[in-house]
Amino acid sequence: MNGSTRLPAGNWPTLLPGWVWLCGAGPGDPGLLTLHAYSGLQQADTVVHDALVEPAILEWAPQARHVYAGKRGGKPSPKQRDITLLLIELARSGNRVLRLKGGDPFVFGRGGEEAQTLISNGIPVRIIPGISAGIGGLAYAGIPVTHRDVNQSVTFVTGHDQTGKTPSSLDWQAIANGSEVIVIYMGMLHARRICNALLDAGRPYDEPCAVVTSATTSRQMVLETALGVMADDIESSEISPPAILCVGRNVLMRQVLDWQGMLSGTPPRNLDPLDQTRSPEAS
Repeated sequence: MNGSTRLPAGNWPTLLPGWVWLCGAGPGDPGLLTLHAYSGLQQADTVVHDALVEPAILEWAPQARHVYAGKRGGKPSPKQRDITLLLIELARSGNRVLRLKGGDPFVFGRGGEEAQTLISNGIPVRIIPGISAGIGGLAYAGIPVTHRDVNQSVTFVTGHDQTGKTPSSLDWQAIANGSEVIVIYMGMLHARRICNALLDAGRPYDEPCAVVTSATTSRQMVLETALGVMADDIESSEISPPAILCVGRNVLMRQVLDWQGMLSGTPPRNLDPLDQTRSPEAS
């Protein structure tokens, strides 16, 4: 292994020439990287990484060539086909390739598409899961995606499809009726349309919501709001993507579980947040 940090004793897999490891980098904080991901960074000849991978994570692969392959909504981005072809070319050239993707590669990350194409072209792959922003990012904001007193289900959806528009295949009525908590990835751009769809489907106007941007990083910001005013609050705030949107009463738990705020000396706002009916306030 390269670098000063050593992995614990164990039978760690070897990244072999001609292989591609599709690896989740987690939601941002380098400390949330898995040991298998760290091992891959130390072994790789080439790291092909997304836009949301923190620079500090890439510093763990000083020996490797770093290739940017980031996709950001509304900005010029490499085409998915070109990224996959690059991975194939690198592997066939004998490179040890680490494909590093934000969050988990199989959660709205196109990892399944890339792995499928690589395997169909005879490229061996290893899948290394990562902590998804829809879980880890909300946890850093003090919002549990499940809480026994709030919800027995949670639905994860994407805020846009391949065209960049709100997915037409989503049945918002069924989602609104079927899940107490809804977590929306990449939803800021279409927040107003999403909110209107959920309101039209019968979700309460004052339902607690949160927008978590740049989750788990030093740039993290959390907007607490309500479904009926979330789009307006986003527009009037200074927050910007990447963001996770959460709709549900579990957002109230931030009033007692904002552990980052407590680290900075801010006491809990309410030790029993589920026992109150007032609308959440923006913070």
